[in-house]
This record gives sequence, C-alpha cells and structure tokens, in this order.
Amino acid sequence: MVRMLEGSREVMKEGVLEKRSEGLLQLWKKKHCVLTEEGLLLLRPKQHLDLSHHHQQESQSGANNSSAGKELRFGDMKTVDCVERKGKYVYFTVVMADKRELDFRCPQDAGWNALITLGMVQYKNRLAIEAVRSSRQKLAQRGIGTGIHNTA
Repeated sequence: MVRMLEGSREVMKEGVLEKRSEGLLQLWKKKHCVLTEEGLLLLRPKQHLDLSHHHQQESQSGANNSSAGKELRFGDMKTVDCVERKGKYVYFTVVMADKRELDFRCPQDAGWNALITLGMVQYKNRLAIEAVRSSRQKLAQRGIGTGIHNTA
C-alpha cells in the first residue's frame, strides 16, 4: 500500500536517519524522516506528529520549516555526495544550493543516500520535461514550428 501525505505527495521511504548537528560538538541526532517526490522531511523522532496536519499548516504559512520539522526540498538541493561506508554505517552529505552541507548517516542496508539521490534526479527531470513542454506550447501559440505563420 502506497502512503500519501497532504497534497497527494507519495511517500517513497519513511524511517530513522541520523543527522550531524551543526553545533560545536557535532553530535549525531536521530531524525524521523519522510522522503517524498518533493524532498526530505526531517522530524524529531519523539514527536507524535500527524503529518497531514503538519503539511496543512505548512501550506497555509507557505513555509518549509516549522516547529514540527524541516523540509529539505529537492529544488534547493545541489548534490548528494561523499558517500563512505565505514563500519555498519553509510555516511553521506547533502549539498544545498546555498552551499550548506548537511551530513547524514544510516545503516548500510537502509539505502537512504541512493533513494535521496534518485528522488532528486527524478525531481529535476520532471522540471526539465515541464520546461520543454512549456517552451513548445509557447512556440505553438505563436505559430512557430507548426506550419502556421503569424502574419500579424
């Protein structure tokens, strides 16, 4: 059964992922994560959160960051890199468009890094296809490339 979030976003993966804190100690903190076709939602693991309620609040405020969690949108991601297998973990870095680097780790068999990369590639492919379609529609409306010449 495919799980859906508010706004009919399909959940690709859900579970625990560890994120390195940005403070002085840089401790690994467990986050409950939900990967969708739009990005990665990071939540505190102890929160009992109704995700649809969270996304309803998010859409009303227009924000991608709330007290309930933080969403890393694929549109704001540049790459997923620095994949390293060490011990029982896979370590990887999500590089954001604003050059921030977010370090994560997960058990080797979890596959989070591969699924985040795949989601980001699929998202960017969708944008590229939409851009081509939009460009073709504009050209067709002007009669360019359709055999119809606008003489006005």
